Amino acid sequence: MLNKRNGKQLLLFALLVAVAYLPIAYEQTFPTIAASAALITPPANASVTLAKKLNVLLADPKLQGGITGVSVKNAETGESVYSHMSDIRLRPASNMKLLTGAAALEVLGPDYRFETVVATTGKQKGPVLQGDVYLVGKGDPTLLQSDLVKFAEQLKQQGIKTIQGDLFADDSWYDDDRYSQDLNWSDEFNYVGAQVSALTLSPNEDYDTGTVIVEVKPGAKAGELPDVSLTPATKTSVIVNKATTVGREGKKTISIHREHGTNRIIVEGSIPVGASSSRSWTAVWQPSELVLDVFQNALKKEGIRVNGKKGLQRAVTPKSAKTLAIKKSMPLNEIFIPFMKLSNNGHAEMLVKEMGRVEKGEGSWNAGLAVMSETLEGLGIEKGTVLLRDGSGMSHKNLMSSETLTSLLVQAQEESWYPAFRESLPLAGEAERMVGGTLRNRLEGESTKGNVAAKTGSITGVSTLSGYVTTKKGTPLVFSIMINNYINGPVTQIEDAIASAIAESDL
Repeated sequence: MLNKRNGKQLLLFALLVAVAYLPIAYEQTFPTIAASAALITPPANASVTLAKKLNVLLADPKLQGGITGVSVKNAETGESVYSHMSDIRLRPASNMKLLTGAAALEVLGPDYRFETVVATTGKQKGPVLQGDVYLVGKGDPTLLQSDLVKFAEQLKQQGIKTIQGDLFADDSWYDDDRYSQDLNWSDEFNYVGAQVSALTLSPNEDYDTGTVIVEVKPGAKAGELPDVSLTPATKTSVIVNKATTVGREGKKTISIHREHGTNRIIVEGSIPVGASSSRSWTAVWQPSELVLDVFQNALKKEGIRVNGKKGLQRAVTPKSAKTLAIKKSMPLNEIFIPFMKLSNNGHAEMLVKEMGRVEKGEGSWNAGLAVMSETLEGLGIEKGTVLLRDGSGMSHKNLMSSETLTSLLVQAQEESWYPAFRESLPLAGEAERMVGGTLRNRLEGESTKGNVAAKTGSITGVSTLSGYVTTKKGTPLVFSIMINNYINGPVTQIEDAIASAIAESDL
């Protein structure tokens, strides 16, 4: 009886041990917490490995039915630290800019500058320039109204008071394809889908090329039309004001959009008396015409008359033309700050075309993407492993894996342009826009603020985050999180929890 009783006790003990280990053995299938957006903080228990923490986070119900690729590597050795579907090709959204940026720095170099030129085929006789004037764009994504004012001042300083000829915009440095092949039609009037032109203008120092700022202010009393203004002021855009000022208790419902194929900007909805203004960065049709109009306005303010007969037109500058003034952009490493920090789509597409122009003599997407593919191969990304459709990541047909992105991040550290590349990445939790960028209001915890330097990405059903982080033990890591095909968002909290877990790991 004693042996029998001991046997039952041993059996019971064995069962209890087995049950105790069940949560660990089946943690990936049956997570011990419901990892909803409100409960995604990784376990604080130091004995729980990073892999187990990330597995719990990736079991979040929001991710069910979608695909998530995660790759974490040692930044110094390239050794894999964690992998979850890291070889599956997914849509990168704006993480595409990591590839575009690396290729552009490799091909053009951090010191590369874009040019804008004022040229003429005429001859100056006293205060009269007898001949046509051409404003020639060569892809500068940072051209501002103030630069056009300086051009006008330079012509005035040369003694020119009258231009006996026409003004022309020359945007032939790039081809006439204004939209990348997969851009949604509904994005055409939005600043994120602005037309790509070699001669384009930005309304402020965020450098959203090819756009105007539409500002709507309420009237003095209910029933009056709101006041609508454009920055920069231009007659190439026509405002159709269908909006209404309502009482102070009313709601602000202002909507602003541009009609396809025109520069008619429709303003609708209501704005209460005393309310703050509504502002929208609206993409224009044919950006070069906007630039030329603003230049003509600058000439008028400097007292320079244009006595042309043809009006504002686009044309290719004759080879015989001589330069009257020239403006060089800031170097590429400085352009990279607004480009990457603010995730500027226009800059990305212009860089693609510029690479094509410089390397193949053709400022097109086809030429530029071919150069990108060849350049990325030299950076360790094999041809046939990625699908490149644009430079910005707006296309839903771009494809790459999280493994590809972490491999690029590791390799980038070996390149001479790496300091510019690294500095351009948004820095977590840093409030200054040109420092924190798209991460300025994210990852503000002690372990991540100022530590996570990463590129964000977001299009419908896609959210991504890839970059650099140092663990609490001082180990530098690279990571890439690619979430695709989710329906119930947002999922940025999950990305932030994963990045936090990596930063807090004992690696």
